[in-house]
Amino acid sequence: MPAFAAISPDKLSRLIGTSSCPVIIDVRPEPGKLVPASAVRPAETVFEWGPVLAGQQVVVLCVHGGSRSSGVAAYLRSEGVHAEILESGFEAWCTAGLPLIDAPKLPRANEDGRTVWVTRARPKVDRIACPWLIRRFVDPRAMFLFVPAANVAEVADQLGATPFDIEGVFWSHRGELCTFDVMVEELGLGSFDGLTRLAAIVRGADTAHPEIAPQAAGLLAASLGLSRMHGDDLAQLEDGMILYDAFYRWCRDAVDETHDWVAHTPRRRGK
Repeated sequence: MPAFAAISPDKLSRLIGTSSCPVIIDVRPEPGKLVPASAVRPAETVFEWGPVLAGQQVVVLCVHGGSRSSGVAAYLRSEGVHAEILESGFEAWCTAGLPLIDAPKLPRANEDGRTVWVTRARPKVDRIACPWLIRRFVDPRAMFLFVPAANVAEVADQLGATPFDIEGVFWSHRGELCTFDVMVEELGLGSFDGLTRLAAIVRGADTAHPEIAPQAAGLLAASLGLSRMHGDDLAQLEDGMILYDAFYRWCRDAVDETHDWVAHTPRRRGK
């Protein structure tokens, strides 16, 4: 029987990566591995960070799904948060063999608890795909800075931002892999249904190899269209989030679905 106000690991895993994913709060002390898309917060200071979540859907997790997460969730509900716990906690997530992120690989968050990333301005494919991946599977509140290519390194140093998709940095192309591929692999996200398929599409669109996946040419066309529609890179990213949401859901849920047009003639009365 499910615990009171709890969500199962399998159900939560299906929400991660979608725009319907709840806010996931990990209240374990100093976790080394993380449930994707989760944020680490101290249970003892919930009265400080909890009220800003009012009106949102939240899942709280601790080691076993016991008093630590239950107490935090109860406090959040008293503040108007729609809070549940992860049923049987982090251990149940691990037992189910669900994906985990190695916390030391993630950039350090700023004072607001957000990771900050910087890349070249005027994005096309990888520089929209990677922010989508980060916001949907790593840090939903991540900030992205788009600057001239010559300024990326300096801005990274000045603001403590993590550079990506530029030569000479960790989060960038490696051999035939594009930056999106590298992030999926390094962050251990490849076991999410559909992400490996999406990575192939992104790689084909980003590296001028549309033969890798039939959908790559379509993604490239849509990406170039978005870049022509927007002079503001952040506005382009917001529209790009919807584009990648759609491609991901096709990769995960609809690859076997077909569609055609069939004419239907209305029946005459009496027939």
